[in-house]
Amino acid sequence: MREQVLSWLAQNVPTSRVKHILGVEQMAQELAYHYQLDATKAAQAGLMHDLAKYFKPEKLLQMAQKEGMQLNEVDISNPHLLHADVSAIVARETFGIEDLEILEAIANHTLGKPHMSQLSCIVFLADSLEPGRGDSPELEKLRKLSRENLHQAVWQSCDYSLKFLLSRRLLIHPRTIATRNWALEMSTNQT
Repeated sequence: MREQVLSWLAQNVPTSRVKHILGVEQMAQELAYHYQLDATKAAQAGLMHDLAKYFKPEKLLQMAQKEGMQLNEVDISNPHLLHADVSAIVARETFGIEDLEILEAIANHTLGKPHMSQLSCIVFLADSLEPGRGDSPELEKLRKLSRENLHQAVWQSCDYSLKFLLSRRLLIHPRTIATRNWALEMSTNQT
C-alpha cells in the first residue's frame, strides 16, 4: 500500500511536500517506537496526513459538507484548515483505510482535538516538528520534549503555533485553543 500512496502523492502534491510527508512518516514511526505504540499505524497516518493538502478550497468545503462536518466561520473563511479532515476522507475512500485510530490521527494532525489518542498526538507533533521544519532552538526544544512528555509537547507546540498566528494577525481556529487547553490540563495532571 505504501507504494500506491507514494505514487498517488507524486501525481497530486509537489516534490517539496512529498519530502515533508516522508519526514512526518519517519518521525511518527520513531515516536511510536519510543512510546511503544504501533509504529506501522503511525507511519501509515504520517504518510497519508497531507493527501488533501493541495485540494482547491471549494473541494475541501464540498467534501467536508458532504461528510456532515460541522463547519465554523474560521473553516469557511480559511478552507485550507480542512485539509486534515479531508485527508482522512481520502485515506478511507481512495486507499480503503478503515482503522479509526489512523483516520483520526490524519484528521487531527493540524488542529488537534481534545482527548485525542497518543497516536494522534504523535502525528500532530511529527507534522510540526519533522526535521524539514527547521532547526531553531525552539523547535529543537520541542523535539526533545516530544520524546519526554507527549501532552506537554502538544501543549507547547500549540503555544508555538499560536504565537506565529498572532504575530501574523491570522485567524485562530477554536480547535487549536481547545487542543492547547486539553494538553495543558493533561500535562498538569500528570505531574
